[in-house]
Amino acid sequence: MLNFPIIVLNFKAYSEAVGEKCVKLAEYAEEVSREYGMSIVVAPPVTMLSRIANSVSIPVFAQHVDPHLPGSWTGSITVEMIKEAGAAGSLINHSEKRMILSDISIVIKRLREEKLVSLLCTDTVETTRAGAGLSPDMIAIEPPELIGTGIPVSKAKPEIVIGAVEAVKKINSSIHILCGAGISSGEDVGRAIELGTEGVLLASGYVKAKDPRLILSSMAESALKAWEKTQSSK
Repeated sequence: MLNFPIIVLNFKAYSEAVGEKCVKLAEYAEEVSREYGMSIVVAPPVTMLSRIANSVSIPVFAQHVDPHLPGSWTGSITVEMIKEAGAAGSLINHSEKRMILSDISIVIKRLREEKLVSLLCTDTVETTRAGAGLSPDMIAIEPPELIGTGIPVSKAKPEIVIGAVEAVKKINSSIHILCGAGISSGEDVGRAIELGTEGVLLASGYVKAKDPRLILSSMAESALKAWEKTQSSK
């Protein structure tokens, strides 16, 4: 079960996401999750999915899944594959792995049928609004021009975050809204939650950090403080 606020860590295809280095990143995330009592999700490369799912108790997501049923789809990744590997859910439509709207709809439906969590990535308020109409479990708004820059969307483009939160609430208030792109510090995470999100999606800010565990601890602490502040003001 996922609790909020939440931190989702996308390992992408970085060199740090292979072999024992990938396992260590997942183990750090598990340690911080236990220490702070909050949900932290890791999304390793598909080749590491089963190994990571068997190494840690925190939720493990696939980075991508295709809309196909099992069959003659060479090179494709099906929902059945990631479920068998131990995934609890999947990212969908990341800016580096775009999908057409009809395929996104199919993937969300197929994940739901297999009782897996869907995290849909969007890039604008308009695409967020369209995505909300498909009823994924979570949506992460990520302006692609800020991804990997270290310039957090929560500071550079707060109006996009606020607009996305408002758009989702109007369409389907049960969808959890996150933000990402440039998130690299506890301050960035805290600010994102203060803008109305329920967590963050990040990659290089954790995977490429000199001390991943330390930075993740700072993010978890800031997330919980900001969450308590926003909840008490409601």
